[in-house]
Amino acid sequence: MPEVHPTRLLTLLVVGVALLAPAAAVAQNGRSPAVTAEAVLLLDPEGRPLYAKNAEQEHAPASLVKLMTLYLAFEALAAGRADLEEPVSVSLYAAWTPRYRMGLRAGEPVPLRVLLEGVAIASANDAATALAERLAGDEATFVARMNEKGAELGLAGTRFANPHGLPDPAQHSNARDLAELTARLVRDHPMSRAMLGGQTFVYNGRVYARRIPLFHDPGGVQALKTGFTKEAGYNLAVSAWRDGQQFVIILLGSRSRAMSFLDAKRLLQFGFVEAGLDPPAEPKSPPLPKRSVRAKRATAIQP
Repeated sequence: MPEVHPTRLLTLLVVGVALLAPAAAVAQNGRSPAVTAEAVLLLDPEGRPLYAKNAEQEHAPASLVKLMTLYLAFEALAAGRADLEEPVSVSLYAAWTPRYRMGLRAGEPVPLRVLLEGVAIASANDAATALAERLAGDEATFVARMNEKGAELGLAGTRFANPHGLPDPAQHSNARDLAELTARLVRDHPMSRAMLGGQTFVYNGRVYARRIPLFHDPGGVQALKTGFTKEAGYNLAVSAWRDGQQFVIILLGSRSRAMSFLDAKRLLQFGFVEAGLDPPAEPKSPPLPKRSVRAKRATAIQP
């Protein structure tokens, strides 16, 4: 067995403890962000955990499954096996995929680009199924490819059962794997960054829009994917850049959409400070105690 340098061994131990502890933070200032999600992971620009909470805990991924669907789609585009503007014929099976749908109709040709936008922006399940069928012939073959790619990327705690994220007992992941998948997606396929940063697209005369404050506050968010089922709660994957440096956040099991956004905002602010990109917030001085009217009068009549 090859020897491991003591410094390298120490680094591996620190990362392992940060990921395995129920709630752990590596912080220069001794403070940690207050987050409410069940599982959390914040990675710094070097891919190291700045904050971790239940990062290895198994969790239903919901629509964060679509990150792998997008990975395989952009991989096919890069290899020339698909084209953004090619028409994709929607099957009856895809059109009947349970909600949330963008209303694809069986037999209708839809540009592959629109299907990608439907998956990335509208999180449409029918678009994910249609995309899977176009890329692999049928959903089962595509899911097999998803799991093969997951193994290739080292997603040891993840098992895919469908291309859209609807509940399935066999489907599970964790914050660590989903953070790795998010980071690899935007790094290996830069086109996905713009797609996941999109906020509107048009299909059949209808404008699909998502209004997410994280794109503007605290700034730097350029790729984002949401997910929700009753089983999973509210999940969120975020990739943000500040001064050319990338931060990745995964939140699993938030109690509401708004709370997942608030947690992500706090984590980003924490990460920017820990990386030395933003100054620490100035501590607020406690307000001075108010003196009573009687005390003020007594002071006023003193010689």
